[in-house]
Amino acid sequence: MKFGIVVFPGSNCDRDMEFALKHDLGQEVHMLWHKDQALNGFSKEDCLVLPGGFSYGDYLRCGALARFSPMMENVIKHAQNGGKVLGVCNGFQILCEAGLLPGALLLNDHQKFVCRNVYIKSEHDASPITKNVKDQALKIPVAHGEGRFYANEATLKHLEDEQQIIFRYCNEAGQIGEGNPNGSTHHIAGICNDGRNVFGMMPHPERACSTVLGNTDGLKIFQSLIQN
Repeated sequence: MKFGIVVFPGSNCDRDMEFALKHDLGQEVHMLWHKDQALNGFSKEDCLVLPGGFSYGDYLRCGALARFSPMMENVIKHAQNGGKVLGVCNGFQILCEAGLLPGALLLNDHQKFVCRNVYIKSEHDASPITKNVKDQALKIPVAHGEGRFYANEATLKHLEDEQQIIFRYCNEAGQIGEGNPNGSTHHIAGICNDGRNVFGMMPHPERACSTVLGNTDGLKIFQSLIQN
């Protein structure tokens, strides 16, 4: 699988993502500038990544301006053609703003920026990104001020019924709801679309891929995505 990382003005996790994918996982990685209008050499077997950061300074709303960058037209077409797309933190926010994922990411319920390790768990293996990690409590860092997932009741029911909630916050023992860092509805940490090819999550798996940092749980998430 080849990866393309979209770089927006204000992205600050793009090189972390590149290092994790290229050096820790041995994947082919290309950096894609947000103003570029052409996306050449990528097939639906490849994955486009929207990294974390503060695209356009989070003006207006997180991800609201980045959604209109020229490269996003290619991201949307790639997703519509069945190609994989992963949005992490600010990337998750952009995917929601672009309509590739439902719901919205709101201000944390405690109205403070949170930056620490949390635990997340997938309760199913219905999506490529969760197929290898079902029922495992994974320690993954978060770093966000607007990470509280919200959707209306009909959308939440659809996500629940169709197993589109890919990760929920839990504690080290895997108990769902314990350790929710932002008040996210139904303790949601990540979701996917109906086609199971677009994934958004607030925690940063690219920051948990190195033994030097004392945490490699993020590798399991990427390996699941690559292998499935």
